[in-house]
Amino acid sequence: MSRHVETFLEMMAVDRGASPHTLDAYRRDLTLLDEFLGTTPLERASTDDLRAFLQDQAARGMAPRTAARRRAALRRFYAFLAAEGRRPDDPADVLDAPRLDRPLPKLLDETEIDRLLGAARAWEGAHGLRASALLELVYAAGLRVSELVALPLAAVARDPDVLLIHGKGDKDRVVPIGQPAREAVRAYLPARETFLAPKGPAHRAGQRYLFPSRATAGHLTRDGFAKMLTELAVRAGLPPGRISPHVLRHSFATHLLAHGADLRGVQAMLGHADISTTQIYTHVLDARLRALVADHHPLADAGPGTGQDPS
Repeated sequence: MSRHVETFLEMMAVDRGASPHTLDAYRRDLTLLDEFLGTTPLERASTDDLRAFLQDQAARGMAPRTAARRRAALRRFYAFLAAEGRRPDDPADVLDAPRLDRPLPKLLDETEIDRLLGAARAWEGAHGLRASALLELVYAAGLRVSELVALPLAAVARDPDVLLIHGKGDKDRVVPIGQPAREAVRAYLPARETFLAPKGPAHRAGQRYLFPSRATAGHLTRDGFAKMLTELAVRAGLPPGRISPHVLRHSFATHLLAHGADLRGVQAMLGHADISTTQIYTHVLDARLRALVADHHPLADAGPGTGQDPS
C-alpha cells in the first residue's frame, strides 16, 4: 500500500488528535480501497475510481454509517495528498455524502428548561446551590457531562465570562458563559467544601475540582449528576425519563440555533470535530431559517473532512 498512508495516519494522530479506534478504521478503509484499485496506486486514483469503490461497498451491504466514515477517510486522505503536493487535485472533494437515517436528538423546550432552573433555585441548602451551578453551567455552555463534572476550580477563578474546556480528543476550546451561570457559581462557592471528602486521597484530589465529592476521583461522578437531574425533574414536575445530561447539551445547541446563532459558532462551542454533527440541530429551526442554512449558508456542505463525530 502507498507509503503515504502511514504519514497520513501520523498526521491525523498528531495534528487532529484522532483516536486509535479512528486510525484503525481509516487504515482498514484505505486498505480496502487499495485492494479494490488493484494495480492503480492509491495516490493516482480518480474520482470515478473512488465512486466505483463506494458503489461496490454499498452493493456488498455497507451500512450508511460505515459509508459515511469510509467517505470521510477518503476525503481526508486525498485532501492530505493535495495539501502535501503529492498530487495536483483532490479527487475525493466532490464525493456525495451518503444519507444517514440518524435519529433526532431528544431535547427540552425553553419552558421546560425554565422549570428545571426554577426547581434548582427553590432547592434549599448546599445541594440546591450546587444543583443551580451545575444546571446553569451545562445549559449556558453546552458541556459534555464528563467536562462538567471534572471542571477544575481554577476554571472559575476571578469570575471569568468564558470557560477553558479540555474536551474530547485532548482538544481545548473556549466557551462563553452568561451572567446567570456566573452568579450561580458565585453563590455555590461558599458551599463547595460541604462536598469535599474527609481528609485522605479523595479529599486531596477533590481540592482541585469545582464540584468535589467523596468519590475516588475526587469530583462529582456522571451517575451523581444524573441522579441530581432525576431529583430536579421530580421537583419540576417533569418526567425524569426525558431528562439526561446529553438532553441538556442538545437543548443548548438547538435553542441557540433557533435564536439565530451561527452554525460554525455552535460547532465551536460544542467541540464538534465536523460541522455535519452540529447540523443535526437545525431540525427545530423554522422553515425560513432551515432554507437559509441549506441553500445559502457557506457551511451547509460540510466540505473536506466531513464525518460523524460520536459526541
